[in-house]
Amino acid sequence: MPTLPPPLRAGRYRIAVVCLGNICRSPMAHVVLESRLADARLDDRVEVASSGTGGWHVGHPMDPRAAATLAAADYDPSRHRAQQYDTSWPTAYDVVLVMDESNLADVGGRTDRVGLFRDFDPTDPGAAVPDPYYGGDDGFEEVLAMVERTSDAIVAALADTLRTPVEGLD
Repeated sequence: MPTLPPPLRAGRYRIAVVCLGNICRSPMAHVVLESRLADARLDDRVEVASSGTGGWHVGHPMDPRAAATLAAADYDPSRHRAQQYDTSWPTAYDVVLVMDESNLADVGGRTDRVGLFRDFDPTDPGAAVPDPYYGGDDGFEEVLAMVERTSDAIVAALADTLRTPVEGLD
């Protein structure tokens, strides 16, 4: 498993998850990751944001199928409103994790603070999170399963990262 980059501020961590329109994959990852962080009691030290590289859906709630899939699994999708990716995010966030190679190209490519969300997937590291938008409900369920297991691995990596003191950071 890869490691997370060190925090920009000691004891705090900011994660951004990014897809194309911020109505399916990245909001699902956002909601699940926040839930897993709360379960691990890291939510007071880790901030999660999500966005899309395109601006078509800015201000809209997530896709109803994504919301229904999350709600059926006891997550709360109600607070999400789509926002567009900002080019300042790689320097404002500790890590930016995108859903596929196209999103990676849209944000300027891989760096020490930008990578694929599924780089942390214990089952298929480095694979894309497929866009379920044009498919059926089963695609959203598949994405949720990927997001849950990858979020668990990210939370475990965050626990290690936040436990490790970083010299020179305040």
